[in-house]
Amino acid sequence: MWHYKTYESLTHDEIYQIFKLRIDTFVVEQQSYYPDIDERDLSCIHYFKKEGDKVAAYARIILDENKVKLGRVIVNPEFRGQGLARELVQNGLDYVKENYSDKNISLSAQAHLKDFYASFGLIPSSDIYFVDLIPHIDMSRKPFA
Repeated sequence: MWHYKTYESLTHDEIYQIFKLRIDTFVVEQQSYYPDIDERDLSCIHYFKKEGDKVAAYARIILDENKVKLGRVIVNPEFRGQGLARELVQNGLDYVKENYSDKNISLSAQAHLKDFYASFGLIPSSDIYFVDLIPHIDMSRKPFA
């Protein structure tokens, strides 16, 4: 089951698991030393799927005036290889379509995932750039409406 929550509605355990998963993956595993937890966590929509008592997949939806940004897209290493990444992105896009269909959608993708995100209708909107030595590319799509 997918959960969509504001920061205030997350349980303490959910906050802990989400932040630990993000830090373990983005900071430790990918060796990107940056402050993963930021002020956007307080105002975005956190969405995730739990398997048993563990967060299996997670992303956040950031609302701006004229666009919606998907970010921190992650699958727990314990649940990788099961198609959860595709399910995660599709559920996020479905949520945006249902709630913010008039807004452009964007994300900053690791460059090696460009084709994966393109399969959801996102197209490159920048040249490749580096974030902590990891190549990234901005991708976007027009509103659903």
